[in-house]
Amino acid sequence: MLLSSLECPKGSRKTKKRLGRGESSGLGKTSGKGHKGQKSRSGGNIPRGFEGGQMPLQRRLPKRGFHNRFKEYFSIVNLKDLGCFNEKDTIEPESLKNKGIIKSLKVRVKILGDGELSTSLRVKAHKFSASAKKKIEAAGGSIEVI
Repeated sequence: MLLSSLECPKGSRKTKKRLGRGESSGLGKTSGKGHKGQKSRSGGNIPRGFEGGQMPLQRRLPKRGFHNRFKEYFSIVNLKDLGCFNEKDTIEPESLKNKGIIKSLKVRVKILGDGELSTSLRVKAHKFSASAKKKIEAAGGSIEVI
């Protein structure tokens, strides 16, 4: 094998369009940019959202409020909702979903202390309110933060 015999695979190299090389090339004179105007000039680009000098849509619309993208969302479960579980049950987000207390497992679960708890339960959740912790432990149950 000689260096002079090496060839590129067919279709691996494309020839660049040679602009402004005479009329017979098909891209002579105005080089495919048409006549005059902003787009035919060098550096003539139009910014995204530009509407020809009219006030752009994103500036015409009223802006109100604030959306915090770091806000944490929770499915709220009150102690009175846990009355459907038996003594010594382990309550996890999966068991809450199976009973229809929460809608989705994608959102974290927070237990609040609204209502009374008569049975001792082992509760696993992402967050607990102070009153919920107190009432679960007073009923003989335990809590675990996931």
